[in-house]
Amino acid sequence: MAAASENSLEHISNAKRRRLDTNDSRHIAALILARGGSKGIPLKNIKMLAGVPLIGWVIRAALDSGVFHSVWVSTDHDEIERVARAWGAQVHRRSPEVSTDSSSSLDTIREFSRLNPGVDVICNIQATSPCLHPEDLKKAVECITKEGCDSVFSVVRRYPLRWQEVKNEVSQCTEPLNLDPAHRPRRQDWEGELCENGSFYFATKELVEKGLLQGGKMKYFEMKPEYSVDIDIDIDWPVAEQRVLRFGYFGKDKPEVVKLLLCNLSGGLTDGQIYISANGEEMVSINTRDQAGIDMLKKEGVKVILLEKDPIAKALADKLSKRMSCRILQDVDDKLKKVQELMEKKGLEWKEVAYLGNDEPDVKCLELAGLSAVPMDAPTVAHNHAKYICHNAAGHGAVREFAEHILLLKKKAKSQMEQDRICRNTF
Repeated sequence: MAAASENSLEHISNAKRRRLDTNDSRHIAALILARGGSKGIPLKNIKMLAGVPLIGWVIRAALDSGVFHSVWVSTDHDEIERVARAWGAQVHRRSPEVSTDSSSSLDTIREFSRLNPGVDVICNIQATSPCLHPEDLKKAVECITKEGCDSVFSVVRRYPLRWQEVKNEVSQCTEPLNLDPAHRPRRQDWEGELCENGSFYFATKELVEKGLLQGGKMKYFEMKPEYSVDIDIDIDWPVAEQRVLRFGYFGKDKPEVVKLLLCNLSGGLTDGQIYISANGEEMVSINTRDQAGIDMLKKEGVKVILLEKDPIAKALADKLSKRMSCRILQDVDDKLKKVQELMEKKGLEWKEVAYLGNDEPDVKCLELAGLSAVPMDAPTVAHNHAKYICHNAAGHGAVREFAEHILLLKKKAKSQMEQDRICRNTF
């Protein structure tokens, strides 16, 4: 018996129902397949990639595209379900029949379609395509809604020089398949070939019910090569991480506008431990890497304020403030209220704020801040609401790591703005 989807289509929040303004009234759903039994990399779909769970990249792109009535993750694993929900997706709990090593993607998509009769068009988004951007989904869906296509799939332009495979090396020589060896093409003189990159497949319900993802009136959507990242094996991970940091989609808020970092003192800058000397003096330990990270931010015009829930000795607070060259706010019992007061006083919006928290009282600030992070050793409740999860623990380089992340995104955004300016001036 097939497992039922746990959230009915009637319970989709308005925030998740934003769509492109067209006359097409069909329900278009995004479906991300994320089985727990990956043979290559255990639980690959939720492994951290550049501070974000792998499926988090495509869930964010799908939600921010605004073209889907609903965004789903299909899984058979409790932990993947937890991460999917934390990132804003609904969950289709797939049946054991379509969760085996021999099950095809189409088997699962057909099960989802059967259990959700209100869905008219399904977009199968590959979880292992972390450089997917909302704009590509927006443009591709128009082939369905405005041009009447039945299926649309993503491709990338490649330039392979292909040769005939030799199965019997004794009796057969190889032959060229798409080139003349006497006139080898230069890249700039050859249009190349269009190859599926697997990032996404739009298909109508009628096609899916026939066991097809491509058929009827078909169209391809060509993606940029830098956005065509597919993670298959563990050795791809470091390469993919660098590609994502350079070409990935980090959300609607523009990181170049971050003007203020709010950071927890205990559990952020320090590891949360307070040492008491024999004569009763309080002491904490700070990492020079974290101090350097704060200095880097301040050099780029980002102010830093440290927050502390509990009171600490005035002498210690004064020394810390002087050493870190930043303000310390103590007795901050209501983090959200205090941050909103600071923002109002400084005339800032949430998109201009970065926040490093570490526990349940930080959840709302982590959700609302333009950029947010938690140390590696923060509780799960904090992990679930942060936009970036550090590889380093509190008091051991987490602040430095988040500072580098902020500055990298600001540099990337400024570079893109400059490129856009050049393009406008050129054309």
